Amino acid sequence: MALSLLGVHHIAVICTDYAASKAFYTQVLGLAIIREVHRAERASYKLDLALGEQYVIELFSFPSPPPRPSRPEAAGLRHLAFAVADLAAAVRHLAAHGVACEPVRVDEWTGRQFTFFSDPDGLPLELYEAA
Repeated sequence: MALSLLGVHHIAVICTDYAASKAFYTQVLGLAIIREVHRAERASYKLDLALGEQYVIELFSFPSPPPRPSRPEAAGLRHLAFAVADLAAAVRHLAAHGVACEPVRVDEWTGRQFTFFSDPDGLPLELYEAA
């Protein structure tokens, strides 16, 4: 039985210059701002962006992010997230194929469950439980 991915939920990007990246994604690429949150405890912004009616990009800022030698909080692509209908079933499927997942967490903004795992090259991937 194949893993039943529903689609790409979002793409998260950590930038080194928040103002320049915000201008690029909104003014140059034309993505619409859904929500912008300042996370004071992390000295970070999170900007949720949409293309048309679809939520597609999370743009993060962190103080002095290092280049990406590994994961997870480095400049560049943060992770690729796949939407699934049943997170527990998806985690079991991955485990059955020898893929370890991090402990399931709950998104503080949406209340949805998610987990991270890696592809064979160590690229961080996420499963995000859809409504």
